[in-house]
Amino acid sequence: MGSESECGKSEVVLGVDGGTTSTVCVCMPLLPFSDHLPDPLPILGRAAAGCSNYNSVGEDAAKATLEKVMEEALSQSGVKRSAVRAVCLGVSGVNHLKDEERVLNWIRDFFPAHVKIYVHNDAVAALASGTMGKLHGCVLIAGTGSISFGFTEDGREARAAGAGPVLGDWGSGYGIASRGLTAVVRAHDGRGQQTMLTDHILDSLGLSSPDELIGWTYADPSWARIAALVPVVVSCAEAGDQVAIEILNNAVEELGSSVKAVVQRLSLAGEGGACYWSSTCGLELLDERATGKWP
Repeated sequence: MGSESECGKSEVVLGVDGGTTSTVCVCMPLLPFSDHLPDPLPILGRAAAGCSNYNSVGEDAAKATLEKVMEEALSQSGVKRSAVRAVCLGVSGVNHLKDEERVLNWIRDFFPAHVKIYVHNDAVAALASGTMGKLHGCVLIAGTGSISFGFTEDGREARAAGAGPVLGDWGSGYGIASRGLTAVVRAHDGRGQQTMLTDHILDSLGLSSPDELIGWTYADPSWARIAALVPVVVSCAEAGDQVAIEILNNAVEELGSSVKAVVQRLSLAGEGGACYWSSTCGLELLDERATGKWP
């Protein structure tokens, strides 16, 4: 069953990683359960699209994105929906049972009744990918949003952050970029320190004055659009700008505190629980404070 000819593409499974920045679906043949999976894994089809976090883009757009990537992955694989045996979705914005039920209902309408469908927060998928499916340890995701998620061997779980920009994912790409924008406005007003961020952010956006940032920001305040400015903040910090450096230092502190909160709540320290790091949006800020190596 490990080869394409043996499985004949007769039964497949779909895996979806749905984030605020992008959404990816892969289609694979149904493999026998084993501790030793083929390397590389036999990917039959892969498709990518934009945001599938309904808190960011709304339910209709999120549902359409999920359906699009699944349909395209199946099309690439040359199989029909009837060949699907199971679908596992790790989607950002899935924070409690009502969220799981909402996404499950969307996908249930897309497949025959026999298809098994699993819906989790994308942090669960990130942890499983680092532990080859064993949900034990703590994962930290820092992309457009941020979240720390952990599991114990007996099934207890805990999370920290992941509540979106309004409720303070300050270690995220959105948090870093929004603080960069705020620093420019404060400097322009005379309420804050002058910073290289002013010229660099304006140049990257094609604007001539900080006053224009107001119109740019609220014309489309989508999370991923704001978070795309993270590389500008990072480059200014690397050039020695103190305001940008402070923004990144604060982000690392926030990310580290979210990991520490989960590790302490689940008593993972000393149990051999692993800590994994996942990053998008050009955000590469992990230091020893965000790995569980606490002083």
